[in-house]
Amino acid sequence: MGFALWIEGDVAWAQGTHEYRPMGAAVIARSGVFSPRDFHPRRKSPHRHSPEFVGFFASLGQVNRYLKSNRPRQKYGGMAIL
Repeated sequence: MGFALWIEGDVAWAQGTHEYRPMGAAVIARSGVFSPRDFHPRRKSPHRHSPEFVGFFASLGQVNRYLKSNRPRQKYGGMAIL
């Protein structure tokens, strides 16, 4: 398995392969997490050389951990909300 990740503003894109078969691409809110059902073979991901490209990941779990750890923090009444 392998996944490429792009982040464009409030949207996250991923393109994946599973056992050397293309899964297609998925797009979700940056604050969400990917699931295998999000991927569609006909959906096209951004170009690998675009400035929004984050990197390659070995599993969907790694992609989701990255997204969770890099969520933009919102301030509410002087307190950070995750």
